[in-house]
Amino acid sequence: MFILDAIAEERIARAMGAGEFDDLPGAGKPLELEDDSLVPEELRVAYRILKNAGFVPPEVEALREAGALEAMIRKLSHGDARSKAIDRLNLLSARLAEGRPGARLHPAYLGRVLEKLDKA
Repeated sequence: MFILDAIAEERIARAMGAGEFDDLPGAGKPLELEDDSLVPEELRVAYRILKNAGFVPPEVEALREAGALEAMIRKLSHGDARSKAIDRLNLLSARLAEGRPGARLHPAYLGRVLEKLDKA
């Protein structure tokens, strides 16, 4: 998978260098982050109300917590608190896998994260 990523990145960089992206519609304009055209019409008002009230889907909250746990694990030395944080990260990964398979922290990725955190 990394080879495909590297090839894609190299081709994108080459195209950018050749100016192939310069004349695209919307070039130089800010992204429209409030575009809800992909949300079904009957859900748009409800989603907007929840978003404005600060609510996010459980998957997003779990991913945020996973990021915070990764940062905390980097800072903790070997010990009970660190192993509890690693256990919590594994639990979040499993819960994400149950709810949305595409949102799961891939075991290989999780292993590499934990490896890097052990070295830190």
